[in-house]
Amino acid sequence: MKERMPNIDLKKELKHLYQPSARDVVRVDVPAFRFLMIDGAGDPNTSPHYAHAVEALFSVSYAAKFMVKKGPSGVDYAVMPLEGLWWSDDMASFVANDRTRWQWTMMIHQPSCADDAVLHLAMADVKRRKGLAAVDLLRLETFTEGPCAQTLHVGPFTEEGPTIRRVHDFIEQHGALAGKHHEIYLSDIRRADPGRWKTIIRQPMA
Repeated sequence: MKERMPNIDLKKELKHLYQPSARDVVRVDVPAFRFLMIDGAGDPNTSPHYAHAVEALFSVSYAAKFMVKKGPSGVDYAVMPLEGLWWSDDMASFVANDRTRWQWTMMIHQPSCADDAVLHLAMADVKRRKGLAAVDLLRLETFTEGPCAQTLHVGPFTEEGPTIRRVHDFIEQHGALAGKHHEIYLSDIRRADPGRWKTIIRQPMA
């Protein structure tokens, strides 16, 4: 009988990065992680490309998960949450929550057991089964943020402004803004009450 392998949950293993408190803004050091990524621009609430991008990311991530579980290692793991890098020419647009002016990279953190070969197989499998054109726009990339400030926002995305301001104020007291605004979406917004949505707000700092 094949020995049952333990489940991997990187959110728990990396608790300091993926389970912050909403009470405080804290500094964290974020090492290099591998992500499945896709780029776009504009308001995610009105952009069809955004919806297609997210569908492709999750479809490939879950396909890879089941390939690994059924493979020689038998390892099972939790698919990580959706993350987004957001930027524009004017950092004030984040505080104003003017997403029409934002560009974005949506991404999902991939565990080491889902290597590049598995992920490329998963992309081909999803494209064959589902015919998702956005799969062709996916890429694998190692991304390093280094020192960042972060906190947890609880509530709708439209009310993130004060939370973002808190993070920016913290950074301005301890250094300077750097890199791209980063959000990590911990809630399933299709099911959860918007008042209870949990989003990590992270900003690199110098």
